Amino acid sequence: MRIAIASDHRGFQMKSRLQQTIENLGFDVDDLGPESGDSVDYPDYAARVAASVAADEHNRGILICGTGIGMCITANKFAGVRAAPCHDTVTAEYSRLHNDANILCLSANQLSDQLAEQMIQIWLSTDFEEGRHARRIEKIADIERDASNPFASETPGCGG
Repeated sequence: MRIAIASDHRGFQMKSRLQQTIENLGFDVDDLGPESGDSVDYPDYAARVAASVAADEHNRGILICGTGIGMCITANKFAGVRAAPCHDTVTAEYSRLHNDANILCLSANQLSDQLAEQMIQIWLSTDFEEGRHARRIEKIADIERDASNPFASETPGCGG
């Protein structure tokens, strides 16, 4: 499995440490930036990872910023991306089990390195449960397709 990882300046140090964790788990990891802790704009790096995951160049992605929220908002603008801002091992596990999240968004401000490492280990080793959850993921994909169609007059199930 190929993993793309990126951060903003706030998440730079955590990103550098977590790359080793990912490699130690036996995964290939590609650092999509930044190359230093100098101030950068998080949407630029979230877009790199999200575009790569959406294009199937990487199987999954990990994004790290101060809260994980800005990265998550940006990543979810890409068709086929299901980015989840997780803050503990339970949300990391269930983002995979129930939501088939393909991008994990982490907070450099709120997570210790130890907890972030545990979350990554769980997230990378947890498979999507499918079953009833697959139907829900397909509904998300349907909404995404309709939302990207400027000629769609209504979205099924949304009262339109």
